[in-house]
Amino acid sequence: MAFSSNSSGGAMADINVTPLVDVMLVLLIIFMVTAPIASYPIEVNLPQRTTAPPPQTEPPPPIRLRIDAAGQIFWNDSPYPISTIESMMRETVQRDPTNQPQLEIDTNADADYGILAKVLAHAKNADMKKIGFVEND
Repeated sequence: MAFSSNSSGGAMADINVTPLVDVMLVLLIIFMVTAPIASYPIEVNLPQRTTAPPPQTEPPPPIRLRIDAAGQIFWNDSPYPISTIESMMRETVQRDPTNQPQLEIDTNADADYGILAKVLAHAKNADMKKIGFVEND
């Protein structure tokens, strides 16, 4: 579309479609490359429907694990060395693996993070599923 204001060759206005075509071609290439990736199936294991509800069991009382500023670990308000914590966790999980107690971890703000990392590693190795962080004043 071109037009002129006068016959002496004055102002000429054209719509430049080259940038529009460039952008459209780039978008077309992007969609052509990403479309096959989105068509691969993703396997998801969904829970299956059951007619019988699971039995209601009373959850065991939670385990209160406290780490103080000196790095001392308290299992239900009794001090224990860190070397015995994993065996205590394993014993607790083996009592009933389907109905584990919740591990409530309370850490002092001045406690060493390495102690907390070791406790969490022990909980993972013992296959504890219910772990929570609490703050007691």
